[in-house]
Amino acid sequence: MAPRIRKLMLTAHIIFSVGWLGAVIAYIALAITGLTSQNSRMIKVVYPALELVGWYIIVPTSLAALLTGLIQSLGTHWGLFRSYWITVKFILTFGASIILVKHMPVVSKMANWVEGGKLSGPDFEMLRIQLLVHAVGGLFILIITTVLSVYKPWGRIIYKKG
Repeated sequence: MAPRIRKLMLTAHIIFSVGWLGAVIAYIALAITGLTSQNSRMIKVVYPALELVGWYIIVPTSLAALLTGLIQSLGTHWGLFRSYWITVKFILTFGASIILVKHMPVVSKMANWVEGGKLSGPDFEMLRIQLLVHAVGGLFILIITTVLSVYKPWGRIIYKKG
């Protein structure tokens, strides 16, 4: 990959990764507000906001980070399966993106419930908790991938010729 393209891809990857991380932190703040608030007006605003942040910021930035990371790994000397840290980071990012996309309909369900006036019940309470737990889990994965990018542990993958 030409140096200018490599730097462009690296810049894009960092921007999308940081955007994903920041959006998840904002999402967590909203999810905590939704979980702890007793104010029905606040609850009616929070869950549709979670849906918007999820579908229009978190999902696109996660997929863009995944794609730009893949392009970087395949287009540079780093490779996708040459270093443990890159392979683990890719697996974590891919898994987090899949879980995120599969989880987003639950977020939309919650937004639809509150827009329809449902603000209580055991299913409602369980979803309030689930939305926060998923976001915290996602944040944990993003922190791990960031640490892997900075420290680059475990060295290169050694392939035995056979």
